Amino acid sequence: MKPRQLTSILLILFIVLSCSSDDSAPEDQDPQSEAIYFPPLNSDTWETKTAAELNWNETELQPLLDFLEEKNTKSFMMLHDGKIVEEHYFNGHTSSSPWYWASAGKTLTTAVTGIAQDQGLIDINNKVSDYLGIGWTSAPVDKENLITCKNLLSMNSGLDDTLGDDVSPSNLQYVADAGNRWAYHNVYVKLQDVVAQASNTTWDAYFDDNLKNKIGMSGSWIPIGGLSVYWSNTRSMARFGLLISANGKWETEQIIPESYLNDATNTSQPINEAYGYMWWLNGKSTYHLPQSQFEFPGELITNAPTDMYAALGKNDQKIYVVPSKNLVVIRMGESADDVNFGLSDFDDEFWAKLNALID
Repeated sequence: MKPRQLTSILLILFIVLSCSSDDSAPEDQDPQSEAIYFPPLNSDTWETKTAAELNWNETELQPLLDFLEEKNTKSFMMLHDGKIVEEHYFNGHTSSSPWYWASAGKTLTTAVTGIAQDQGLIDINNKVSDYLGIGWTSAPVDKENLITCKNLLSMNSGLDDTLGDDVSPSNLQYVADAGNRWAYHNVYVKLQDVVAQASNTTWDAYFDDNLKNKIGMSGSWIPIGGLSVYWSNTRSMARFGLLISANGKWETEQIIPESYLNDATNTSQPINEAYGYMWWLNGKSTYHLPQSQFEFPGELITNAPTDMYAALGKNDQKIYVVPSKNLVVIRMGESADDVNFGLSDFDDEFWAKLNALID
């Protein structure tokens, strides 16, 4: 073989091997997962990074904090890739003070439902009556049997949402066939009964063993009337937000199936584009609000990133997750202005001030 031919062959082999090596790299590496920090369990240790490290506009931090304090905020946290960038407490609240999640806690039920399905205990496409038996509502049996667990996750059970929070059978009355009407309804809480029945344990025990303890959360469920409300400190809410932002994974353990979580944080039904499985979705062309059948045009929160999704609770309890910016943002407190059921004017005002800091 001539030297020139040998050189050409070696050059071709080098190029092929180089391309092969480059092609395999993305499969072996997940830069986002590798970058995420998870605080240790049963510890107050939580690594931090500064706004300066992120090249944020630090002069805009104090105006944001002043706004939060004026708006009856009790706590505010921001995580970037899992590390704390900002953590502040206002109006007598402390890092150990418990506060209610209100409807932001619905997403805890979403998470645990996905875990139960992954364990083979339930299938969200099955009828609720498969787990609770016939007669869990006052609807005719043929209409009750249309209601799946997924309908409860998506808020399109077709049951009357005007009768209050009581979920006894007499208060769960038929209005429309499941899937044909979106209405924000406390009937979702029956998913907790489904999980308890299918796992042959209590909701609290299953929740603690399969979610709470695995990510180091504190807190507990407290029954208030027909509601089951989660209370915890702010860092526990942030831990849950971090789990969600990490696609359901905590360190090396996949706690919530990633495919299920992807479904949960995307449009779940055709009526309310801005609603997944109890997660509110930004960046859609229309949205519905609680206690209304009216369709509003435009995005849910105009000033927020289009890929942001959120757990929204009464009186402005917030978990905002922004994948494009690797952010988790927490706000707990009293209502910023008037009593509300999740979305309020606070959201747009807050994001306008937050954008001034981070952009």
